[in-house]
Amino acid sequence: MESKILFLDLDGTLLDDRKALTDGNRAALAGAISRGHRAVIASGRPLKSVRIQAARLGLDGPGCYAIAYNGAVLYDFTTQRQIFRRTMAPADLYAVFDEANRRGVYIQTYDKEDVVIEPRNDPAIAERYCTRIQLDYRVIQDVRRDLSEMPVKALCIDFAGQERTGALRRWVLDNMPGRLDSYFSDKNFLEIVTAGVNKGEGILKLCELLGIPPEYTVAAGDEANDIDMIRTAGVGVAMANAIPEVKAVADYVTQRDNNHDGVAEIIERFLT
Repeated sequence: MESKILFLDLDGTLLDDRKALTDGNRAALAGAISRGHRAVIASGRPLKSVRIQAARLGLDGPGCYAIAYNGAVLYDFTTQRQIFRRTMAPADLYAVFDEANRRGVYIQTYDKEDVVIEPRNDPAIAERYCTRIQLDYRVIQDVRRDLSEMPVKALCIDFAGQERTGALRRWVLDNMPGRLDSYFSDKNFLEIVTAGVNKGEGILKLCELLGIPPEYTVAAGDEANDIDMIRTAGVGVAMANAIPEVKAVADYVTQRDNNHDGVAEIIERFLT
């Protein structure tokens, strides 16, 4: 039996709609790891939030890794250290903040392990987001002066829909080709990252670091930011609850959704 690496998105894939791990998924994951397979949480969430979830889910031991910030950071739970990190260029970050501010779109970024916003942004949105991912946020006066380190991504949020964030995404793609990329990780969340940062590249980088061929990988997701990961993996899986664009690129679509042991179905089929 060849050891494989299973890459799993969190929200809508590994977690059910209550943000919990079903008993069936938990048992299947434990069995896969005991058989020598490796598990990777692959999320758009900040690393600190991914680490919190991994500890809660029991996926923070030997053989477990994380892709955070949509591929900008790779983390090894065995050594408890980052093994890869790719930051945004300062000029690119500032340009995106300026355009979001001009359009009245909420935008945040990250400083070490905190979410940070400028005073113009609605703190109620930051509070809602941070409650969801179990992090804190800080208000800083200006990203140009007050960040202690360059972040790896920016995130725009609009809980009313995608009209404004969709327009901002088009602006990023049209005006910053080769510098930035942008995609939705949720209907409310617009991710803005350095060009070339995505979960698919995260798979390739981790395989390179571990010396494992990419064809020994299985990846599952449900949202637009999972498309590159599903295309890149040896076997790309869309959850039954995935958006149509994800199902269209998948090698396999689960019969069971994220609320009904969909990950266990993947393990039973591809990681025996």
